Amino acid sequence: MAYFLQQIANAVPVAALYAALAFGYAIAFAVTRRADLTYGALFAFAGQIFVLFADFGWNRLWLVLPAALGVGAVAALTFGLGAGLAAGRYVMRPLAFSSANAVVVASLGSLIVLMETARLASDTRSLWLPPFLNEVIVFWPDPEFPVTLTVVQLLNTALMAALVAGGHFLISHSYAGRYWRAVSEDREAAALCGVDPSTVYILAYGVASLVAAFCGILAASYYGNMDFGMGLSFGVKVLFIAAIGGQTAPLYAALGAAGIGLLETLWSAYGPILWRDFAIFGFLVIVLVVTRREKVIP
Repeated sequence: MAYFLQQIANAVPVAALYAALAFGYAIAFAVTRRADLTYGALFAFAGQIFVLFADFGWNRLWLVLPAALGVGAVAALTFGLGAGLAAGRYVMRPLAFSSANAVVVASLGSLIVLMETARLASDTRSLWLPPFLNEVIVFWPDPEFPVTLTVVQLLNTALMAALVAGGHFLISHSYAGRYWRAVSEDREAAALCGVDPSTVYILAYGVASLVAAFCGILAASYYGNMDFGMGLSFGVKVLFIAAIGGQTAPLYAALGAAGIGLLETLWSAYGPILWRDFAIFGFLVIVLVVTRREKVIP
């Protein structure tokens, strides 16, 4: 029983990460309805920039650890937002409302550029952060198998949950959210009412980039590192997990992604780890095929 409770506790940070990533992805996807791998690359790119600049602040500027992490976080948010806006403005927007295949190819190219930029900036070195906020909090004081989480896990979960809740509130109750909903539901009708779909798309892509960068910082803070190949892995994974709850509804996408995070953690605990990704992606494909609804055009 204690082992099962520990796996549920372990699933909470993973579910929060997937939920926040899916929430941000759905914000951009809703206004284009085009699959985009760039989002996962922005997540990994921001995490790598965070680690790189934190290492620079620690080893070159001789800053204390909190200041070095602050330098890394500012750099990650700046570069993540800048890369997202550049990709959205000059790569994705010209293709977003045309062929879906062109968007996939362009997003794959953007992903490779971001991955290689981070790799070259790091001189192909795998940098690691020192452990911090790793004090253990006990939830189930079993002397044989206590159920615990660390402070950084709980902090990351709280920040990501607040991000999803705050983002949903703004989408539901702000003027910007109203414009976003108008474009996501009917781009032509919104344009007839005076809303510029291109501007809304750029702003949505910028917000999604900020969410990806924020999640990349928190993930790198917890794991201590961000691999160069994580961009492609998370690009594909976010695309699938966001579809479970609905890629055009950010809150539902987040809830569906949280469920996938729980399922993935339980598989890691009870199933063969080598088959985890195959099982998860296979499950996602089956669910998407079964729940697919085609729009009949008379």
